[in-house]
Amino acid sequence: MPTTAVLLIDCPDRKGLVAAIANFLVDNYDANVLNADQHQDAALGLFFMRVEFETDRPCDDSQFREIFAPLAAQMNLDWKITFPARPQKVAIFVSHYLHCLADLLHRHQTGELPCELALIVSNHESARPLAEFYGVPFHFTPVTAATKEAVEQQHLDLLAANNIDLIVLARYMQILLPRFVQAHPLRIINVHHSFLPAFTGAKPYHAAFARGVKLIGATSHYVTEELDEGPIIEQDVTRVAQSDQLPDLIQKGRDLERLVLSRAVRWHLAHRILSYANKTVIFS
Repeated sequence: MPTTAVLLIDCPDRKGLVAAIANFLVDNYDANVLNADQHQDAALGLFFMRVEFETDRPCDDSQFREIFAPLAAQMNLDWKITFPARPQKVAIFVSHYLHCLADLLHRHQTGELPCELALIVSNHESARPLAEFYGVPFHFTPVTAATKEAVEQQHLDLLAANNIDLIVLARYMQILLPRFVQAHPLRIINVHHSFLPAFTGAKPYHAAFARGVKLIGATSHYVTEELDEGPIIEQDVTRVAQSDQLPDLIQKGRDLERLVLSRAVRWHLAHRILSYANKTVIFS
């Protein structure tokens, strides 16, 4: 069977990049390019590229790295290669709002999210029935101010023991400590409403409804040490009708959260995201 691989590249923009990369893949792997996309940031003088290809020749991470190294050094490429045949292992963190968790579990079951759901972690027991229904190991880890550091160490140990590739915060209502984020750079995806910074606090929809907003939205992003300031992956909005009441706003917001989170997870699993300068390139 042919080997399928995805090559992601970012580097200073210059002439001949596309030709050089395409020629390398054909000359060394007789590659069949399945998909190719590119983007230039003219302001920063940067070039980004994603190439998905298949080859009948031997190709793995170490072998490709050795052969590609001279060209990468010559053109000052930052790059990584991945092999989609190995499913990524995903952990989902959730609190007591279960709409995003239920959506991700259903999409995974129907094959929309090709990954291995290794575990679900929650500080509430309410997610356990969903986890058991879908056959995903569930870990109940209640958190208090006094136990937060110890519980987070427990989480780090659990993730390491299960070789987790991606962490999805499906409305996990806890702030992650810096060491947790540092251990998983660009491998934690969060979702929240897009009222920030206008409406903060525990009841943003109530505040937005009282203000009479005409649009509501949701944002998915990578988690960094700066709260809700990580590179944005996806956003969506919908209009608020004059007849909408507070429950309608909340329902519309939750629908948007499901959509933008599932898109972000799907794109990450497909290796379609490159992050730079605290923003992202999303390849088609």
